[in-house]
Amino acid sequence: MYAGAAPQNPYAPPPTTGGAGGPGAGGPGYGAPSYSSQPYGSGPTGGGSGPGKSKRWAAVPVAAVLAAILASGGTYALTRDSNGTAASGGSHTTVVQANPADFADSGSINWSATAAKVSPSVVSITVIAGSSGDEGSGVILDQAGNIVTNNHVVAGAGKNPKVTVTLNDGRTYDAKVVGTDPSTDLAVIKIEKPPADLHPITMGDDSKLVVGQPVMAVGNPLGLAGTVTTGIVSALNRPVTTRQESQSGGNDQNPFGGGTQSAQNNTSTTNAIQTSAAINPGNSGGALVSGSGKLIGINSSIATLGQSSGSSQSGNIGIGFAIPVSVVQNITGQLMRTGSVKHPQIGVEVDNNPATVTLDNASVQGAKIDKVNSGSPAAQAGLKAGDVVTKFDGQQLGSPPASSLIAYVRAHNVGDKVTLTIVRDGQQQNVTVTLGEASSG
Repeated sequence: MYAGAAPQNPYAPPPTTGGAGGPGAGGPGYGAPSYSSQPYGSGPTGGGSGPGKSKRWAAVPVAAVLAAILASGGTYALTRDSNGTAASGGSHTTVVQANPADFADSGSINWSATAAKVSPSVVSITVIAGSSGDEGSGVILDQAGNIVTNNHVVAGAGKNPKVTVTLNDGRTYDAKVVGTDPSTDLAVIKIEKPPADLHPITMGDDSKLVVGQPVMAVGNPLGLAGTVTTGIVSALNRPVTTRQESQSGGNDQNPFGGGTQSAQNNTSTTNAIQTSAAINPGNSGGALVSGSGKLIGINSSIATLGQSSGSSQSGNIGIGFAIPVSVVQNITGQLMRTGSVKHPQIGVEVDNNPATVTLDNASVQGAKIDKVNSGSPAAQAGLKAGDVVTKFDGQQLGSPPASSLIAYVRAHNVGDKVTLTIVRDGQQQNVTVTLGEASSG
């Protein structure tokens, strides 16, 4: 079932039209064909451990041209894009101090040395709760045994799961969940009695990434521990929205300040790193690294052609997504300190349908503000209903703009000052907003 045909998802809702508000509001299909997410059972358990149980996912009702599956043993997602266009982060000049090992031609990088450096820092994770189970990957953060993985890896099996971690040399240890964050699809687990010879990953800098840069993915795809694949960064700031039906009733905090989006469905939105490195179910929570072996992202989901496209392909098709390391460090740092995450918000409701404005005789898409909440950071900054947000800190919003705006906000901390470029009455202006704290209830 992992590479062959999969039955069409009976739970995927039909496309919706219109609707205002935060994430979850309806939107048209932009004339693009709709692809459904597909049921996908838990991955191989690598020797019989970890019973599998398929889970149900519902589409986030905004326009989609790609269905994606979260790259764990049995979970699903949707990616959000406009018309399958190229990088959605806008054009800008990037000046970096390049490490030759990061930017050399992929054929000249010593990938064997990279794999040898990184593999001891990547673990296999098995999660079992009753008859439910899941498998994924994780990355060692420190000598104390803290490990980052995806929320959907540890949350998919239900409440109070038994978690085990297998190092790349085959040693297996019991672990506990330190904290989870459905909003970014990240979680931290910790080995209960860690050995003294753990190998924490070396952190990289995603702000220095460029499209075309060679990268390596390391993880546990299809239960095949210690697998490495190579490719390139194929796009940056790609808005990817996923929704998981939670078995634990977790909340998702709304960065627009409208309260929780759902008490039962955990929605995560990320301006992801898109990569051509092969990522498959089981890679979730694994490492995406540069040629020099530094962590630049946590692998989380892959694009897949839906059943309605006439294709039975449900595995890797060369488009994978990773959560940038800057977001990973922010979220895991909070989880390790307090077990929870404080998310920022700006305090508006936006239309999920892209708004089009004209600037210098060109059409530009943005996120239209439908409502500004009284007393919110947006209100204090002078934002108004009808304003169309086109850029965040100078970066053009991707498509769909609402999802891109969510992801940019979530990548920051409460109290950060950000600059929104808006169009009001045909005129463009910049507005500085100090991010407030999103409601957790």
